Amino acid sequence: MNLAELLAGADELTLAASGLACLDRCVSLLGGDDEALRPLWGNLAPGGDPADWPALLQQIQSKLDGCADSEDDAVLLTRAMLDGTPPDRTADTLRDWADTCSLAALRIHLLLDPTGTDTDIPRDGRTEGLPPLVVAELRRQVTVLEVVTAHGGAGLRRAVDVSTEGRRVLRAVVSRRGRVVGAS
Repeated sequence: MNLAELLAGADELTLAASGLACLDRCVSLLGGDDEALRPLWGNLAPGGDPADWPALLQQIQSKLDGCADSEDDAVLLTRAMLDGTPPDRTADTLRDWADTCSLAALRIHLLLDPTGTDTDIPRDGRTEGLPPLVVAELRRQVTVLEVVTAHGGAGLRRAVDVSTEGRRVLRAVVSRRGRVVGAS
């Protein structure tokens, strides 16, 4: 299945993991560290209480509020993902958010890709003509959706690992971009 089909058929846990994973890969743009979203990941794990989600979300939003004040499009898209996180952990509220996060994360990767390509990003499985950074993000999104769909809560560890890998890649791209811009 492609990304659009996986999102359309996802349950509450998978939608939450998908949106959170997209945000997690980009949170460093807001000044967040590797642990910034850990409380929300923990809330998704077996035994996590959905009733705790709003308070955990508020703590994270407060911690990251004002970090990386910037007019940079990638930062603004990441801020919108965080600010758009629904306070209720239900499939209805998470579906639009997960879809929005998917699109935002793909757009962020396109904006930060060193090739500077500006193109539409299909989520139907086609990757021809897309820059490598965007193709890798598409692959990560599909992997998170597939693993959580197939394994439920037991798949969250793999979803976090995929997000950690993507966050490191994005940090490296941003760092390199900063050095190139700084050298100009």
